[in-house]
Amino acid sequence: MNNAFLEYSYQFNFPDKTSSELHLKIDLKTTTLQQSNKTTPPAWTDLEFNQCPNCPLNTEQHPTCPVAKNLIPLLKISDSLMSYDAVNVVISTPDRTISADTTMQRAVSAILGLIMATSPCPHTEFLKPMARFHLPLASEEETIYRTTSMYLLAQYFKSKAGLNVDTGFDGLTEIYSNLKIINRALASRFRAASEKDATVNAIILLDLLSHAVTWSIEDQLEELQPLFDRFMA
Repeated sequence: MNNAFLEYSYQFNFPDKTSSELHLKIDLKTTTLQQSNKTTPPAWTDLEFNQCPNCPLNTEQHPTCPVAKNLIPLLKISDSLMSYDAVNVVISTPDRTISADTTMQRAVSAILGLIMATSPCPHTEFLKPMARFHLPLASEEETIYRTTSMYLLAQYFKSKAGLNVDTGFDGLTEIYSNLKIINRALASRFRAASEKDATVNAIILLDLLSHAVTWSIEDQLEELQPLFDRFMA
């Protein structure tokens, strides 16, 4: 691994023996995805094209949506595939290699979440710690555990810096409320850009995970509480 970058590789192996590969290079210091696409971005990446209602950016400084622009290479792979198409995905990370037989929808959702978290969007950058310790194809329970743990660790660092902290999860709920808005807007972008539905349904799957985190918080994380019984003794 280059000490300056985190590098991830997603290889999609299809039943017809063809394959596609996507490489992500993330600056280790800023946890920001490095741009690999130097061509003129398509119209569906324009900031004002189905712009998120909660977007704080302006076209003068950001003519294109930072998330949409980073998703161009992924869309080139997935835009001709259906969400239920079978795929074997091999994911190489700096620490391990993971292989799984899954659907295109789930494989795309995994990499889509990583790209969103490492894009310079004011709403998705909260997820940079998750991207730094990326867990491909995470289950719903794993996502809930990692997200809430990340948020509480953020409060620890805020406390050390003398800042006000959230002793509950109100701030995390707000973060995920904004992410739901972004997911819906991105789905609208992709419907205009994609031939089939793999990418759109990957966004929907990602949105369901966002809802799952919110619902779990509202239920006071009861499904995880028994794991911590020893701490209550």
